[in-house]
Parts: sequence; C-alpha cells; structure tokens
Amino acid sequence: MLPHVLLKKKILDPMLLQTGGSVLSAELALEYGWGINLGGGFHHAHHDGGGGFCVYADITLMVEKLLSKYPNKVSRIMIVDLDAHQGNGYERDLANNSKVHVVDAFNSHIFPQDDEAFAYTSTPIPLSTPDLRQDDKYLPLIQSNIFQSFHKFHPNFVIYNAGTDCLEGDPLGSMNLSSEAILKRDELVFRMAIDHGIPIAMVLSGGYQKKNAEIIASSILNLIKKFDLLGKCKKFGNSLNST
Repeated sequence: MLPHVLLKKKILDPMLLQTGGSVLSAELALEYGWGINLGGGFHHAHHDGGGGFCVYADITLMVEKLLSKYPNKVSRIMIVDLDAHQGNGYERDLANNSKVHVVDAFNSHIFPQDDEAFAYTSTPIPLSTPDLRQDDKYLPLIQSNIFQSFHKFHPNFVIYNAGTDCLEGDPLGSMNLSSEAILKRDELVFRMAIDHGIPIAMVLSGGYQKKNAEIIASSILNLIKKFDLLGKCKKFGNSLNST
C-alpha cells in the first residue's frame, strides 16, 4: 500500500488532470472540429468506482458534459472504443441511453469479460479468434462496423478511445496488430468523422510497451498532416477575428 500522500501525488492527481483533459478535448472539438487528449480513456471506471487501471470515469463525464451543456449542438454521441479491453465502465453508466451508440472492439479472452456491459453495447465486436486480432482481418472488420454504425445512428459527435494495447507484444492486450495498422485504424476513424463534418475527440487509453509513445506520436502527426488539423484551427481563429 502506498502512503496517501504518494498515492495522491503520483496516481490520483495525474489521473484527475487527464480526466479534465478528456472533457476539455471534447469541448475543443466542438470549437475546432477535433481534440486530442494525450492521456485519459479510463474506460473501466464508472460512476460508482474504478476498475482495471482506471480511477475516474472520464468518458462518462465527456458524454454527460456534452449532452447537458451543449444540447443544441450535441444530441447523438458515437463512442468508438478500439482499446484491446472491453470498455465496461462507461457502458454500464450509459446503459439504455438512446443518445449514445457504442462500437466496442475488444479481445474477448482477457479482462474484464463483463457480460452485463456487453449486453448494453450497441455494436460489440468481440475479437474471439486469433485471426481477428491481426492486421488483415482486423482493419476491414473495424471499418465495416464503424461505418455501418455511423450511417445508421447519424451521430453529431464522436468520442474515440484509441488504446494501443492491441499492438503485437503487448503483455496485457494479447493482440497482434502492427504499428502500421494502428496508424491506418486511427486514420479511418478520423476520416469517418471529418469527411462528414462531425467533431471528434480522441483519448489514448491503454498501451503497455515502451514503443507505444513513438507510435502514438507518429499516428497523431499523420492525422495532423492527412487532415490539415492545424490548418482547421487557423481557419477557425481567422473566422473569429473577422466577426
């Protein structure tokens, strides 16, 4: 057991800041079309407590803040959860919420194996066999499911939980995606939102290898270049200055 002072300083306070960053990324996405929090994605946490390595239910808070504070802008939120683990925390919190559609692809043989949360998931994608956890089968499966859900639900906001514990070699994710697949995966989620003019907020979630940071950075740089994300911010700033 850690002393309370160390627990607060080293774990609770940093997670609390990341939680605030998740909510802020959602609000910035409403302004600029996109937002990325370099942390967060605590998808096992729920209203009543934590779970896994998650303490604060930041995804639930993002949804509740958007729906309550911006009802004229946000009425249908699509959550795309591509972390290797099932996002059971917010799925329990948002059960039967008709304003939220959850697409969750996860390794069904690892934690948390939450059957109740599974029942609440709008579009569950259990990756139950090894071939579904590799590039050639994974990417087409993800693309078809999120695009079908998008055109069925017609969201006006997307929350993307972009866990990288699905990389090959991850000790907890037990999946076999290449770094190239991660970049393509992130790109297709962003393309879905940006091509339709839908704001998207991305949080990073799990990933337990040293190489994760470099791959995440490469993916974000690819998104910035591919979709001219910084240009979108400048254009928005110019439009504000002219009003």
